[in-house]
Amino acid sequence: MALTKLPKNAIADGAIDASKIEDGTIQNVELEDGTLTSEKLATGTIANASLSNSSITINGSSVSLGGTINLGTAFIADVNWQSVQTTGFTAVAGNGYFVNTTSGAITVTLPASASIGDTIAIKDYAGTFASNNLTIGRNGHNIQGVANDSLISTNRASLVLVYVDSTKGWIYAEESNVADLRAPVFISATGGTITTSGDYKIHTFTGDGCFVVSQIGNAPTVPTGGPQTISYLVVAGGGGGGINSGGGGAGGFREGRDIGPSYTASPLVSPTGLTITNTTYPITVGGGGSSLSVSPDGVPCGGCGTAPAGSISVFSTITSAGGGGGGGGNKDPINPVVNGGSGGGGGNTGGPNIVGGSGNTPPVSPPQGNPGGTGAGSQGSGAGGGAGGAGASQPGSSPYPSTNGTAGGVGVSTSISGSSLSYSGGGSGGGYGSPSSTAGSPCGTGGGAGNDPSPSKCGTANRGGGGGGRTPAGPTTSDSPTGAGGKGIVIIRYKFQ
Repeated sequence: MALTKLPKNAIADGAIDASKIEDGTIQNVELEDGTLTSEKLATGTIANASLSNSSITINGSSVSLGGTINLGTAFIADVNWQSVQTTGFTAVAGNGYFVNTTSGAITVTLPASASIGDTIAIKDYAGTFASNNLTIGRNGHNIQGVANDSLISTNRASLVLVYVDSTKGWIYAEESNVADLRAPVFISATGGTITTSGDYKIHTFTGDGCFVVSQIGNAPTVPTGGPQTISYLVVAGGGGGGINSGGGGAGGFREGRDIGPSYTASPLVSPTGLTITNTTYPITVGGGGSSLSVSPDGVPCGGCGTAPAGSISVFSTITSAGGGGGGGGNKDPINPVVNGGSGGGGGNTGGPNIVGGSGNTPPVSPPQGNPGGTGAGSQGSGAGGGAGGAGASQPGSSPYPSTNGTAGGVGVSTSISGSSLSYSGGGSGGGYGSPSSTAGSPCGTGGGAGNDPSPSKCGTANRGGGGGGRTPAGPTTSDSPTGAGGKGIVIIRYKFQ
């Protein structure tokens, strides 16, 4: 039988070199286990290429035996670097990008779909991320567990993002300060008439509607982000003017300011503003109390009662009370004046003095209004209260002279709308027997003037002023209606950039 295998003691050390062996002819099975050791082979006599397995696989890549590989960080090893990017683009998993923002800010959009382990690397090519920022658009995925884009504003930044899951989304495998890398976000909302004043948006509601918040700010988590609070003005409808003839009280005035220097507020401002969320806020804007028609003096005065109050205005947790109606009197002295945001003025009764209605009812802090003035026992009426002061009282005494109307309580001014305007002035009380009677609080400040026998003035629309009261001028005169209260308003202001 032919000899097919040699025992190891039949071959002298070093007798077989690479030239004596055909490539691939010696397999593992041809060797007795453990008998072929390195010292039995001449150094370097069997080339790597002569082995059946001449390469190994590392991180998915084939590497030849005897070759080299950098086993550094994922930032270097696991991505394919692309040419320099100078405009916005959508990144592809497995790639690295040199981004040049020399000419302007650039947005890199992450892939719309991602799987665990997907990796994207970014490097500031020209050292300009601080002057021209890089935004990383999340494209529907979270970044660091938050539904928020990232803003890269550090020169020479080097970043590696790795996708984890739908909860955390993309995370930074290499970064310097995650909080600083989040893009600032500001409040975004719709509703009402929208105007701007510098960095602030202003939503003005002159009627019912909805303030719809789709996004809130991300401060203080991101120092440069927008707030989650807003400034507000909520003014209710003013009360109507009475017959015999108290002035209507102003609608309740409530204001809150979240950022002190953002505008000049009224003396009644609350310094905290209002915290909002991503939701829809129904808005109610109160109407003014209606006017009353005056019957001719000497006829049973079925219309000589207290005037209607204004209606409430509402935004979120803030409710302003309607202004109290002006008090009636003379033929119908039992009708009381009305409490409210500001109280209605007391009418004249031919009997006891009528104290004006209470303001700031229901009570809030800062107070939303003031009381109305007192009407004299006969022929003189009190004025409606205003946000900035009480309505004037009628000092009537016997015999009762012709008197001018009493001045309504003053309103207050705020620049929340972008310009300084006065709101919630009280309606004036009607004068007696004087064609030239005047009132101290004109419509321009929100309250209606109570003139006799000229028509009383209504409160200014969307300023929440009280209507002017009326006193009949004589026994046979048919007098004009009292003044209606002015409608309220709701204004919301916030930083949007």
